[in-house]
Amino acid sequence: MRPTIYLFGDSITESSFADGGWGAALANHFCRTLDVVLRGYSGYNTRYAAFQHVPLDEYKQNLHSIVSSLKKRWPKTLVLLITPPPIDEDGRLRHPYVENPSGLPERTNEAAGSFAKACVETAEECGIPVVDLWTRMQQYTDWRKAYLSDGLHLTKEGNKVVFEEVMKKLEERGLSLEKLKADLPLIADIDHDDPLKAFQQ
Repeated sequence: MRPTIYLFGDSITESSFADGGWGAALANHFCRTLDVVLRGYSGYNTRYAAFQHVPLDEYKQNLHSIVSSLKKRWPKTLVLLITPPPIDEDGRLRHPYVENPSGLPERTNEAAGSFAKACVETAEECGIPVVDLWTRMQQYTDWRKAYLSDGLHLTKEGNKVVFEEVMKKLEERGLSLEKLKADLPLIADIDHDDPLKAFQQ
């Protein structure tokens, strides 16, 4: 049976299969060795409900519960957490979800940083890897425009950063093309005079 990567998350995860998305890049990268299954839903959060905000302590508790449930059900499963990306507050003001007469962004980068920190702490407490997207993206000078399309969601370049960071973590844990067996032999490896031989190895 082929190994499977499940992508759980919100709209950022949901759009990861769009053109240039990091989920699509993962599926393409591992196309002959494992399946990538998308389970990202816009508006969903760790409470799995369509509310846009979960209190920080509940977020951390929910992450613990999610990791614990996955590990209990599938003990050998590699669970990888990804922090929220940074928030470009000006971008959120230019692209609000609804009319925003307050003139204040509905999300702040400071709050995103608190959630990112909680995600990193949870990963450390659970002994699992984490991609600290919030910190990583801000290491680039033009991250607001280069990586975020509306102050929150990722551009193609932002998706590329996620893909590269996820791949690093997967490879550190031994999940790479070199170590995974392909489903079927490559066409170049099939002897056309004795095709079954390649399938018996």
